[in-house]
Amino acid sequence: MSNSELATSYAALILADDGVEVTPDKLQTLFKAANIVDVESIWTTLFAKALEGKNVKDMLLNVGSGGGPAAAPTGGAGGGATETATEEVKEEKKEEEKEESDEDMGFGLFD
Repeated sequence: MSNSELATSYAALILADDGVEVTPDKLQTLFKAANIVDVESIWTTLFAKALEGKNVKDMLLNVGSGGGPAAAPTGGAGGGATETATEEVKEEKKEEEKEESDEDMGFGLFD
């Protein structure tokens, strides 16, 4: 990560911590206040667009949580699809068991 990216990341975190919207102008203002002059304007624009409309604090809190568990299907019209999916899973397990068998090859491990 370059110094420009790092400086922009920290500046965006500072703005988010203060509850201020992340914009290129506000990021540049922070750079001027910190005497950081070598940050290209492309970084401020990229970070501002990437974080537009997002809550940075929530993003930090949920960094390793993944997407969460899948929603369980409820009753109603989707019942037939659930039965079909269950049958497909059973068929796949049967196929896997057949593939793993040594009997088809005509020899065993200790023959």
